[in-house]
Amino acid sequence: MARPGRPKLPKPTLHGSIDAFLDMLTSERGAAMNTRHAYWRDLADVSLYLKSERKSDVDVATTADIKAYLDHLSNKTHVKGKNKSQIAVRTVARRLSALRQFYRYLVSENIRKDDPTSTIESPKQGRTLPKTLSESEVSILIKTAMSQGGSDSIRLVCLLEMLYATGLRVSELVGLPLSAIGEEQQFLMVDGKGGRERMVPLSDPAQKAMKEYMALRPQFIGNENRAEQEKWVFPSRTSESGHLTRQRFAQLLKDLARAADLDEERVSPHILRHAFATHLLSRGADLRSVQKMLGHADIATTQIYTHIVGAGLKKTVEEKHPLAKKTGSR
Repeated sequence: MARPGRPKLPKPTLHGSIDAFLDMLTSERGAAMNTRHAYWRDLADVSLYLKSERKSDVDVATTADIKAYLDHLSNKTHVKGKNKSQIAVRTVARRLSALRQFYRYLVSENIRKDDPTSTIESPKQGRTLPKTLSESEVSILIKTAMSQGGSDSIRLVCLLEMLYATGLRVSELVGLPLSAIGEEQQFLMVDGKGGRERMVPLSDPAQKAMKEYMALRPQFIGNENRAEQEKWVFPSRTSESGHLTRQRFAQLLKDLARAADLDEERVSPHILRHAFATHLLSRGADLRSVQKMLGHADIATTQIYTHIVGAGLKKTVEEKHPLAKKTGSR
């Protein structure tokens, strides 16, 4: 949805094979709508480049066309605020991955005989650890939200406590149906990626925050489209979906970070999900339990958080251990 005051950009016309590929992702692989949108954006970017710069299209692109696009992407400058930076290597790798899957689909459907990405190597990526927050920083965010007062404050505290207690993906949190709330608000039943359902317990602070929020939840339901709004834990009068949007929640967190005197670039729903996992592991939770609560299909995805914990422990030893002095001799 376009921001207020900005005209909505027209949706580009893409080759029909892209829609067929996206339909396959949804129907056969159970891809979530957000995943479908992400693939659409990647393939749309490739398609628009090929049309304007190579006088070609995705269905007939050659290996040379794809390499030219990846080179263009690697040299492209990303502008965010006053800062400029090169497009991240992982963005290039993700676009290439999307293209690989797209062309494998075309080959499997006999739409084309060759895969132009088969001889292209993925760019090497260094292991980047997820950004996270300390326990004290999360506590500061929650206390700042509490201090603001009013129904919006109570809702924001509930969102924070639930996210930090469960590690839900932001789309899972804002799109929670009322039916997801378990008996006496002690747990949630979450429909995750690939249609995988999981049960996630709620901490005592999260249960308390939810109880306080649910008492005033009707204030967030408008008269128009009322039936649609009433289905959700976090209804919204203004969104087309009837519930709070990911973008609005992210903006609320940015505003909260500024009020808490924290770097707003380090505060987002996904970073709070990272904090949930990191803090659990640092306090001795087992990896399998964290994997289940995060809804990861592969435990290798969860293992990245052990590197954050390990890096933190190493720093503590280097700074605090009496024999870890960098200068001098024993």
